[in-house]
Amino acid sequence: MSPPVLDRWLAAVLATPGLTAVTDAAVARATLLDDALKATGVVACTEGAIVDVGSGGGTPGIPLAATYPDRPVTLLEAERRKCAFLETWVPDLPNLSVVWGRAEEQETEQYGVAVAKALAHPPTAAEWCLPLVREGGLVILWVGETADEARVARVAGQIAGEVEASPPGLIVIRKVAPTPARFPRRTGVARKRPLA
Repeated sequence: MSPPVLDRWLAAVLATPGLTAVTDAAVARATLLDDALKATGVVACTEGAIVDVGSGGGTPGIPLAATYPDRPVTLLEAERRKCAFLETWVPDLPNLSVVWGRAEEQETEQYGVAVAKALAHPPTAAEWCLPLVREGGLVILWVGETADEARVARVAGQIAGEVEASPPGLIVIRKVAPTPARFPRRTGVARKRPLA
């Protein structure tokens, strides 16, 4: 059974225009909460703060913050309106913080885990997330069935990352060395000129 804060959060996401296309409460629970929690076993394998890149309405970051109350969780979101919604959950989850900005603009190598769901194509999401993670940390991407894991692995290799064995629906990347000097690239470049 989920903590009451997560039940209230799910209801608020459904009631707030522009946060999700889902309208059914059962579907929202499956896609926004249960799907977020399938990464808990992987997150538990690495210490340190967690960042949810492109948090949107708060998934997977808010479910992870409720699951790991002793770990700092940052919700990184580029849309100010979504940040305002996310900030309303900080009083309920003291380990939670919200940052308005883009991944390319953040200090590098400050997190143990970066997570991203529905952020961008997986190779682009990998490029945005890997610089945020310290050596030894993890990037966890939620992906669909058509995700090209080999391409993600090629991109990760350029940013000191290696794809590990991953649970279904996730791609897990281990940061194996410091971020190369040319990363992160300037804001918008990863989307306009994706790495091969």
